[in-house]
Amino acid sequence: MKFPFPVAVAFTLIASRTFLHAGGDEVVVIYNTRVPESKAVAEHYAARRAVPKAQIFGFELTTAEDMPRAAFRDDLQKPLARKLEAAKLWRFGAVEVPAANGTPAHTEQRVVESKIRYLVLCYGVPLKIAREASLKEAGEEKMRPELRRNEACVDSELACLPMLKQDLPLAGPLHNPAYTTTNIALLHPTNGVLLVARLDGPTPEIARRLVDKALEAERDGLWGRAYIDLRNTTEPGMKIGDDWIRAAGKFCKHVGLETVVDENGGTFPASFPLSHVAFYAGWYTESVNGPFASPTVEFLPGAFAYHLHSFSAGTLRKTNQHWVGPLLDRGATCTMGCVDEPYLGGTPDIGTFAARFLILGMTFGEAACASQNALSWQTTVVGDPLYRPFNKPPRQQHEELVARHSSLVEWSHLRVVNLNLARGGTISEMCGYLEEAAETKSSPVLSEKLADLYSAQGKPSSSAQLYEQALKLAPSPQQRLRLRLALGEKLMSLTRDEDAFVNYRKFLDENAAYPDKLPVYRKLAALAQKLGRAADAAKYEEQVRQFMAPGATK
Repeated sequence: MKFPFPVAVAFTLIASRTFLHAGGDEVVVIYNTRVPESKAVAEHYAARRAVPKAQIFGFELTTAEDMPRAAFRDDLQKPLARKLEAAKLWRFGAVEVPAANGTPAHTEQRVVESKIRYLVLCYGVPLKIAREASLKEAGEEKMRPELRRNEACVDSELACLPMLKQDLPLAGPLHNPAYTTTNIALLHPTNGVLLVARLDGPTPEIARRLVDKALEAERDGLWGRAYIDLRNTTEPGMKIGDDWIRAAGKFCKHVGLETVVDENGGTFPASFPLSHVAFYAGWYTESVNGPFASPTVEFLPGAFAYHLHSFSAGTLRKTNQHWVGPLLDRGATCTMGCVDEPYLGGTPDIGTFAARFLILGMTFGEAACASQNALSWQTTVVGDPLYRPFNKPPRQQHEELVARHSSLVEWSHLRVVNLNLARGGTISEMCGYLEEAAETKSSPVLSEKLADLYSAQGKPSSSAQLYEQALKLAPSPQQRLRLRLALGEKLMSLTRDEDAFVNYRKFLDENAAYPDKLPVYRKLAALAQKLGRAADAAKYEEQVRQFMAPGATK
């Protein structure tokens, strides 16, 4: 099966981009000498990314997630700056700043040369700088009251390390000079920004695996589905959050990811079949819920997942509290979150992130930094900052998968279909493409896609046949759940009542823990009535009554 030429041309916009070097020699790795697992994570990362041993530094830090401002300054911030200078990894110098915007010309000390761009904090390095109530700064009274705070995320504060000698204010956020940039050269300490991320999570094992999964996705590609969960709000103070997330969904479609956009006000319900997750962006609940609260959610290697909430990273050690820890526990490879109240405008612009990560091919660390309008504030970036999944031309990626007889080639074909549809290809043409592809006959992913296309063409019988085919091809558990539900609806529309009845019974047999059985029981009761099965109808009607009873466990 040939790779369609129009798609190859479209993808060269990503693949032919000229990238600056991004390797382990640009990275400094930090660990906590009081946490043995911290050093182990640091050494594992350094080995996998070829970070020079001279660029791995240990500091004696508190073992808590919070640290006082004085401890941050005296035990981490200033000692790290001294080590970087002593190791000749960067150099401070005097820079003449011309007069502008009412500020007189002056000289300031900043980083003028740097061999490194990235800082990786490892499991055990504190996450948050606690508020210092007694700290009062000149001009603080002119700030908005809600910003007169000096607590911050350790990561975000260290991102300003190149400006350490400029006596920057500690209260409130600082403007990120690299926000929305598309110029990778600006993401550099000489521009005042250090790219900070951490390898962290509920356990050191989870932290270690973040680089392993990133490297796997760099080799094999980032595949799967994108799930975009909007609030669909028009409230002026909140709409920007929806705008950012909606933009991320558009960029996911642009690179050919199968993209599901939920316009309902709430988060995805627990019953939603979340299969093959490559990208997730949604909001707005304090702690993990819906399908993400269950271990059945299916993250693929390299997956990015982000839930917008003011305290999404309030702790990284819990698997059921806030969002960042649970998402990492369920299998996400990289994420972002806020350790304390940032206010909506101070959260990452996820649309900007997606454009740079997916379209422009920036590393995770670069795209994450470019998505933040504020530094010295509340955002933590969790994952390998060197991770860049779109590091190969799509034709090369496809041919490598074919040569290795990798089952992932099905996702490459799916991306071909989605890219052509996004660029004006017809459903009929893409049906022909999938019908011709040999992999469709053995792939549950491609069979489901062809079934969806047949449904869009108004061919319910052909669609049902392909859903049935997909169910016989060892789909993942969550895909199987989705296929059963789709097949049931299609069979009922065709008045294939006996087949629909059997399908829904199989659904219950296969999904004993499914959290929303009521609609299924109602369908089975109605089908049993039509089929003249009085006993079955009575059984399922009783199940409906039990579910509807006050205080019943759903």
